[in-house]
Amino acid sequence: MDRDLQWHEFTRVDMRVGTIIEVEIFKEARNPAYKIIVDFGELGLRKTSAQVTKLYLPEKLIGKQVVAVVNFPPKQIANMMSECLILGAIGGDKEVTLLTPDLQVKNGMKIG
Repeated sequence: MDRDLQWHEFTRVDMRVGTIIEVEIFKEARNPAYKIIVDFGELGLRKTSAQVTKLYLPEKLIGKQVVAVVNFPPKQIANMMSECLILGAIGGDKEVTLLTPDLQVKNGMKIG
């Protein structure tokens, strides 16, 4: 199986930094998750779902900057349309550690 990613494929992935502004428990999700709204500056607000309940409390996520893919098509998750994919490192027990910038940056800043 060829797993090599071509440069032109990588450049099509639009990863941006955004700030989490709203979090609530996603009761309708199959697996424990939060409904999250992220502010991507000029790109606007995007909704998503994230299975990060093992390591993060909702109130601790507010104001946190995250890295997300913003150019996937919307995806139906339970009763919500997800508009971006927040990135994280997945541990052995499926706990997710969010990818965040080391320093505060402008919302919408492109990752490259």
